[in-house]
Amino acid sequence: QVTGYLDDCTCDVETIDAFNNYKLFPRLNELLESDYFRYYKVNLQKPCPFWEDSSHCGMRDCAVQPCPSDEVPDGIRAGSYKYSEEANNLAEECEEAKRLGAVDDSLSKETRQAVLQWAQHDDSSDSFCEADDIHSPDAEYVDLLLNPERYTGYKGPDAWKIWNSIYEENCFKPQNVKRPLASGRGESFMYLTKWVSRVCVEKRAFYRLISGLHASINIHLSARYLLQDSWSEKKWGPNVTEFQQRFDEVLTSGEGPRRLKNLYFLYLIELRALSKVLPFFERPGFQLYTGNKSQDAEMKHLLLEILHLAKSFPLHFNENSFFAGNKKEAAKLKEEFRLHFKNISKIMDCVGCFKCRLWGKLQTQGLGTALKILFSENLIEKIPESGPSYGFQLTRQEIVALFNAFGR
Repeated sequence: QVTGYLDDCTCDVETIDAFNNYKLFPRLNELLESDYFRYYKVNLQKPCPFWEDSSHCGMRDCAVQPCPSDEVPDGIRAGSYKYSEEANNLAEECEEAKRLGAVDDSLSKETRQAVLQWAQHDDSSDSFCEADDIHSPDAEYVDLLLNPERYTGYKGPDAWKIWNSIYEENCFKPQNVKRPLASGRGESFMYLTKWVSRVCVEKRAFYRLISGLHASINIHLSARYLLQDSWSEKKWGPNVTEFQQRFDEVLTSGEGPRRLKNLYFLYLIELRALSKVLPFFERPGFQLYTGNKSQDAEMKHLLLEILHLAKSFPLHFNENSFFAGNKKEAAKLKEEFRLHFKNISKIMDCVGCFKCRLWGKLQTQGLGTALKILFSENLIEKIPESGPSYGFQLTRQEIVALFNAFGR
């Protein structure tokens, strides 16, 4: 049982469980089943930038089934661009929108007008992720409900190489400490835990976010495990043995409960980001545009309800303890933090199983978006109630990734 207080926070496991299970998750789940949030555009064909990789998982459960484009709602297909009603006032952007809208003749005139691109692109300096180019011919829409995150049979040295790279390259650890590329469940992470207890709060938080993400993925693989695979049917369900091997205190030399606490820490960070980004979504001009007017209005109402609920949580993580020291040192550390995380998002293109790659990319983009929000607090506070928000902007991809990662 994981109970009690979480390190570096004033919050405890029981408070989060009660808040999430009874209040937040049922609403969030409803939101994630809506058209706006179920379609995610992803490029699964990008080559691995770090090593030669031809080891694609040949199992059929690794495959991802992209959507035929006529199944994706018009508004979403066109809405890969940034959009908002407010941009109607800006002649330049109208011209830009007409040019972009003309690319796809299948879109109705109304849809083209509703989907307008911001003249200013994202400032890449505030991005924590290497985002896919959604205009690439290889980028395809995937229905997340039809391609759930679950056990695919992708394991062994290839899967270990991914996690090894993530921990080895990106956790600010001392250069002289090497983690063996082993498939042992407990001892190989022990040195990291000892090291983590001695470093500053920012570096410790970074490690705990990665560990929390790792725990989240392992929990989903254990909860939706392939229990039966016969010619007549496939049966997926909880595999308790698999879960225990990864998280049981005895079997992991005391490491398992710590991993689970890191999952709660990840939850708190993403919950905090949702509470902070409320002003961006509250503006009347912001819409979850799919082309279905009544459903879009209903989903925006539900989205705001979830964000207000997130804001009401009594024991939020206080991110002001981050980067609070010497300004010059803090800026350097913050930039390091961002680049390390960007590297992790690139490693996801090395995952050999396409379904694991899809969910890995989605969850790292979601966490990267949460970090972008937490580090953009000043810009979010300056967002005008009406008119364009040039200082702080989220693309549809970031919005879908943020909420789906939190849902995981």
